[in-house]
Amino acid sequence: MKNFLLFALCISTLISCDFGKSKMAYKESTGRINSLVIVINNNDWKGIPGDKLRDIIAAPVLGLPQEENQFSVTQVPVKTFKTILRASRNILLVGLDSVNSYTVNKDLYASPQIVMTILGKNEASLLKMIENHKEDIIDVFKKADLKLYQQKLSKRLWVNDSIETLKNLGVQLNIPKKYRKVDDTGEFLWFREKVEKGSINIIGYELPLVEDIESNIVMARDTIGKKYIPGSLEGMYMITEAAYSPHIMKTELGGKSAYETRGKWEMKNDVMAGPFLNYTVIDKENNRLLVFEGFTFAPNANKRDYMFEIEAIIKTLKI
Repeated sequence: MKNFLLFALCISTLISCDFGKSKMAYKESTGRINSLVIVINNNDWKGIPGDKLRDIIAAPVLGLPQEENQFSVTQVPVKTFKTILRASRNILLVGLDSVNSYTVNKDLYASPQIVMTILGKNEASLLKMIENHKEDIIDVFKKADLKLYQQKLSKRLWVNDSIETLKNLGVQLNIPKKYRKVDDTGEFLWFREKVEKGSINIIGYELPLVEDIESNIVMARDTIGKKYIPGSLEGMYMITEAAYSPHIMKTELGGKSAYETRGKWEMKNDVMAGPFLNYTVIDKENNRLLVFEGFTFAPNANKRDYMFEIEAIIKTLKI
């Protein structure tokens, strides 16, 4: 009962803060991209509810060479959820209450901030509530982080009119100034940011519209790799790793239907390799496919956040 009362008090405090937030001056939220504070009592975290949450959060990000979780997690019990942690940007509150409940609130203690609350009347109800909202647990926090990261990256951008390929394609893309131009032929663009253990790369081009788009994604990117992305020696160029089947799913980008492809690339006749994220946009009005892709080369480094940055940049695309 003590744990229940503590949790109920925590939730009521959050709600009261929400009602009065227009009068409050918020401090800036804290926490890295793809980080999550989970407020749940220790017994529940060590028990079945915690196992259920770990199954969701520990699901690996698709397309990475080594498994990396969706979020870096900090778990705290309700009684220690105090001032410093309340300034965290992403907070998930999970526990028991008198009713089943799912809510998402913004900027309760800091800004920007997302506070998601999942409550159940008993353990069985709580597990069902977690199951019903398992996609929300990922999507809500990811979308908030994407929006924040896009704002961060937009402080210093390349002027689109200075990029011939973007002008010729008739699109806009927010490419941070920290990326350096590798190639811009008017038909193909390539920008690269050097990072501590490698590089992050953004490329873009168009292709003719075909009927079976999904089946042609890998073949098309291999053709582009051979033409535009060479290795250090003759006969070396980027291809899709043959031993790994890419994950392809339908999505939307720039207001149009698209395919998102996550997989691994390798350098033909070389040992270089890494993950890629490809968006193939169906532009029927112009009888073409627009392709924007990012890939990383960062041996011995975690790549989740690098790929997240690529996603944030490409999702600024406007046609």
